[in-house]
Order: sequence, then structure tokens, then C-alpha cells
Amino acid sequence: MTLDLSALNGAIASLGRAVEVATDEEGMARLSAAQRETIRAGVIQNFEFTYELCWKFMKRWIEENVGATYVDGVTRRELFRHAAENRLIVDVDRWMRFHKARNETSHTYNPKTAKEVLAAALEFLPKAQEFLEALTARND
Repeated sequence: MTLDLSALNGAIASLGRAVEVATDEEGMARLSAAQRETIRAGVIQNFEFTYELCWKFMKRWIEENVGATYVDGVTRRELFRHAAENRLIVDVDRWMRFHKARNETSHTYNPKTAKEVLAAALEFLPKAQEFLEALTARND
């Protein structure tokens, strides 16, 4: 069964736009501290829902193409391991770091935690794009 990847495509594109704004040093320098904080919060929120869609699409693809028994009740690490075995992702440990960062998003009121999650979001974008490319190529 072919998966409809439009939601994932849109989420990754939205994260990309948010990252582009947040990493524009000149543009960010012209903004107030409150505006910069709002943009960083937007990147974190985009990261949160894009990460969620990524792992759900991994699970869905594996269910459809390998078998539901491979993903029913497995840990996130096991899911990522199966995704790597099926050439959807490359680095299980990196995806586990993204998972940890996602779990920290509820603590972004802490400036140090928010900074760490923002860094993870910036690192996540190209990996999410690579995942989408791999998923698109393998989507029957």
C-alpha cells in the first residue's frame, strides 16, 4: 500500500521555513528579544510535530512492508533499528537523541533546555529530509 506522504512533506517544509528564519542572523538581530524567543519556540514546535510524524510514518511503512509484528509494542529504539535495517534511516543513536529532545519539549520554559532542543531541531531537519527521501523512494 502506498502511503500518502503529503502531511510529512508539509511538516518538513514548515520546519525548514522556521529553521531558515531562525538561522538568519541578520534578520534575527533586527528583532526584539520577545520576537526572537517566539521564532525559536516556533522552531521547537515544528520540530515536535515533524518528529512525531516521522516516527509514525516509519512505523506505518514497516507495518505495511515488513509486518505489523515488527513494530507492535516495540520500543522506540527497536523501531529505529527496524527503520535502519530497511534503509529508511542511517543512525539509530542519532534518532534516539531526537527522541530525547522531543521528550524535553514540554520543558522548554527552561532556557537551557529550550536551547538544547533548538540545537536538536536544527540537526534534525536534514535527517528528516533524508528520511522523507528514503521513504519516498521505497513507497510502493
